[in-house]
Amino acid sequence: MITELFTYDSQEVINFTLKIALAVLSGLLIGLEREYKGKNAGLKTNTLVAVGACVYVLISLQFYGEEYADITRVLSQVVTGMGFLGAGVILQKEKEDKIKGLTTAATLWCSGGAGCLAATAMFVELGILTVVVVVINIVFGYVDDKIEGEK
Repeated sequence: MITELFTYDSQEVINFTLKIALAVLSGLLIGLEREYKGKNAGLKTNTLVAVGACVYVLISLQFYGEEYADITRVLSQVVTGMGFLGAGVILQKEKEDKIKGLTTAATLWCSGGAGCLAATAMFVELGILTVVVVVINIVFGYVDDKIEGEK
């Protein structure tokens, strides 16, 4: 009986490890640009957000097919949690009357989505999302800097 608690299916462990590793990679790549720009939510934060979202979705998938279990509720809670976390990085500078942190908050939200994609084995979509978020942050960050410099 007790040995059943410690019996693991090696394929499940490999799948879990692969999904967590891809969430880590995606979070690192997304967070790299934020870190390079000196933002508060950089490598570690985006990586942990992606991993956390992945873990919670993986836990919810354990209840697939169970009576009275709605595994999609966890996804909605990840979205809500990302909104709450993102709100924490948005600050308003009193003297400049300018809001800061919106891009970082949106990037954290995307990192949470990346973790959810990794957990559901949507690996191609995860790769596409990661590239799109990084490209948007780099390209539009450059464009934004140019526009700000012209003012």
